[in-house]
Amino acid sequence: MSAESTFSAGGRFDPAKYEPFELGKVQWIRRPGEGDRDRLTCGFWHVTPEEAPEPFNLAFHQDETVHIIEGHIRVEVIGGQTHDLLPGVAVSFNAGIMTRWTVLEPTTEFFVYS
Repeated sequence: MSAESTFSAGGRFDPAKYEPFELGKVQWIRRPGEGDRDRLTCGFWHVTPEEAPEPFNLAFHQDETVHIIEGHIRVEVIGGQTHDLLPGVAVSFNAGIMTRWTVLEPTTEFFVYS
């Protein structure tokens, strides 16, 4: 069995492990490219209204599923539904869609890119 076929990653939510991200901060559980799978990544993302004071557009270049741990974000799928993401809510987005995000409260989400 190769190292790639036995790869696993795990971790516990720990804000002390945050790193800067494109917007907000991230704690990686599985970094891009680990386990020989470029598209499969996951971790915790944290963002505040101060870091994103205005709504912002986000195009999905790969599938993404998120689960909100704390906070409140509103995500409008352009031409589709609007999702109010609150603690306990999970939502999944297909690659190729365009969205508009509004950060309403400091928010932490668990995400999986695939």
